[in-house]
Amino acid sequence: MDKRPGERTTEELMEMLQKLKDSLCDLEDMHAFTFGKTSLHIGAEKAQRLQAEFEEECRLLNRRIAEIEKELQAGNSHQKPE
Repeated sequence: MDKRPGERTTEELMEMLQKLKDSLCDLEDMHAFTFGKTSLHIGAEKAQRLQAEFEEECRLLNRRIAEIEKELQAGNSHQKPE
């Protein structure tokens, strides 16, 4: 059960943000290693499809990261100073 925006604590958001950033880094590392080693062997059409899939996954992760960062900023601006 995923909570809706605004229902997560700052700690939950920070944890989600770190996991997404780690996932993006892992995806980029895996792509660089795998694609660099196999692109000559898989053919141009499949290489283009894999590149498009990689770019879409990166876009989705980056969009989600931006959403969480925005939610964190909004949460910080609504907190009362101590």
